Amino acid sequence: MASLLRWSQLRVAFVSGGKDSYYAVYRFGSVDIGLMLSYEFPRPSPHLANAGKSIESMLLCGIPTLVARVSRGREFTETAAILRKLGVNSVVAGDVYIDDHLTYMERLAREVGASLVEPLWGLDPTELLYRELRDGVEPLVIGADRRIAEWVGRILSPENADSFVELARARGVDPLGEHGEYHTLVVNGPMHRARLSYRPLNTEDHNGYTILKVI
Repeated sequence: MASLLRWSQLRVAFVSGGKDSYYAVYRFGSVDIGLMLSYEFPRPSPHLANAGKSIESMLLCGIPTLVARVSRGREFTETAAILRKLGVNSVVAGDVYIDDHLTYMERLAREVGASLVEPLWGLDPTELLYRELRDGVEPLVIGADRRIAEWVGRILSPENADSFVELARARGVDPLGEHGEYHTLVVNGPMHRARLSYRPLNTEDHNGYTILKVI
């Protein structure tokens, strides 16, 4: 009966393998499934370029992860269809301060009759980065625009956070990367049962945006 009750109250988190979606799940407590969506982007997504490692990272946290491709122009309807098929009751997301993102997620949750939980919403973005690192999240920078490209391949930590934040601010970058200025892959953290092993493979430049591929 407990198992049936658990799945009748399905909690799904939108995950990417990056630090903010990871930390949102950590603050929420636990989820039943991670959902990683594959979009058609103007440039390749660092997360999707490293999808295998992103999934592996989630599995090391005990979170089974579903990857689904959604079509350009039909992202909302196709995502809603996936959530309905899963029978989701709660949706967890890691938005912080971009109103359009929150509005979209609120609309999506209403569409499928689920409650929306945004554990990071309204937090100061720089302080949030420091919180994540203090709580043991180890984010590997796997993509960044040219302003902070020298950080690609480095792991953010409490020891180098001040240097990173200072550089980001000086170059007009949100230290949290909320606008996509950089993306990360969590290689270890408070939900991990073991550290994610990885090896850098190569970097690619996409019109001034550097993407690191790891294996």
